[in-house]
Amino acid sequence: MTISAVEIDIPSAVNVTVTEDTLSIDLSDGRTVSVPLAWFPRLAHATVEERNNWRLIGKGHGIHWPDLDEDISVEGLIAGKPSGESQASFKKWLNQRQSRSTIS
Repeated sequence: MTISAVEIDIPSAVNVTVTEDTLSIDLSDGRTVSVPLAWFPRLAHATVEERNNWRLIGKGHGIHWPDLDEDISVEGLIAGKPSGESQASFKKWLNQRQSRSTIS
């Protein structure tokens, strides 16, 4: 018996919307994928300006937030995968962020 692999084409992102509690990605196939912002702590702790400063990378296969050093793949969003960042890494980032804001 043979098993044939099903090849799945992952659509690309065409637009991104971030609200206070939701990350929504409009896809090239017409769907919109929305996930809780809590899945991505860096976005959840960002200002409105930082959330809105994004760009598509890899021909729309990912989204990058330069102010937050955050990258999210469309494939991961479609698969329902939240951030894979460790708690230690996030806490370090958050501490550095808080240190910069008290200096400014």
